[in-house]
Amino acid sequence: MPSTAAYLLVGAVAAVATFVTTPIVVRIARRMGWVVAPDERRVHTVTTPDVGGIAMVVGFVFALGVARLLDAFDPVFARSSEPQGVLIAAVLMFLVGFIDDIREISAPAKVAGTMLVAVVLVYYGVTMFYFRVPFLDVFLLSDDWVPLVTAVWLLGMTMAINLIDGLDGLAAGIVAIGAGAFFLYSQRLADPAVGMLSQPNIGPLVAILTAGICIGFLPHNFNPAKIFMGDGGALLLGLLMAVSTSVVGGRADPNTDRFVGQTYFFLAPLFIPLFILGVPILDTLWAIVRRAAKRQGVASADKGHLHHRLMEMGHGQRRSVLILWAWTGLLSAFVLYPVFTGSGVSYIPIGAAMLGLLLYTVLHPQIRRRRS
Repeated sequence: MPSTAAYLLVGAVAAVATFVTTPIVVRIARRMGWVVAPDERRVHTVTTPDVGGIAMVVGFVFALGVARLLDAFDPVFARSSEPQGVLIAAVLMFLVGFIDDIREISAPAKVAGTMLVAVVLVYYGVTMFYFRVPFLDVFLLSDDWVPLVTAVWLLGMTMAINLIDGLDGLAAGIVAIGAGAFFLYSQRLADPAVGMLSQPNIGPLVAILTAGICIGFLPHNFNPAKIFMGDGGALLLGLLMAVSTSVVGGRADPNTDRFVGQTYFFLAPLFIPLFILGVPILDTLWAIVRRAAKRQGVASADKGHLHHRLMEMGHGQRRSVLILWAWTGLLSAFVLYPVFTGSGVSYIPIGAAMLGLLLYTVLHPQIRRRRS
């Protein structure tokens, strides 16, 4: 099992590579005309490059190459086709979004591209083995079910990240927090004292690289953004989160008898990302219901997302983003504290923090003045 220091090193490499590459991408995008102008459904006010996914995929590929050269990660790469599968899938997923950024392809075409990426993951064995329902049973996925579960999981993750990418720095910050939290969770499962995650496993590496490229991209993407990640970046992040969560949560040891009575978060590794990424997942579910009620397509653009609602209340872009970051951080703390301590006492302070954040969101002085 690679050390935490080794993981942090490659995560830092991903952050630096993305940070350095992004200004170059900005100049290339402006020269090539890969920009998006303001319109009635967008909140930005100046023409801005929207192909930041290029820098993100470069940072990911470079950092993955560095990890391959480090002795600490030899067990992850040796005699395994999974790293190659993740690399190919990441590049293909980025290309699907990149083509949509510069030429605009239909929603069915993007779904078809996502299904192709799912086929690549299945071919290289980057899939989950178990599907665990808390307190009920653990289902061993048969060969017939693996492709379907992989495709649905991938489609859900990519859709969630893509839909939440509506304000400067929002998606990058949420994924950075979520990926970092899931990395800590996967490390806990792999701890010899816990022994729930057999090694080698590529999930923690993908999670820390995902957090790294988001951290490297954020200084250029936070309001006022110099560049947007675009569909290329959003679909790439969705793919990476889908991979890390499936190969960790879907491979944790189903023998959990020794953890009964401690915390159900040990019993449901696949449900952890649903808590950590609660903001984009809730936003996605609400978008599906909202558009179905209006008899619109799921891919129809509107301004009914959570971040749009916050701005309608009177919060500016930065405050809206920080509020949603804070929710992601609190949800991450909600699942990580009992996992690391085996105690549920965290529910009181975390619940108080959530209540405080809710009151801040609704009763902020600027909101009260606007209502008056």
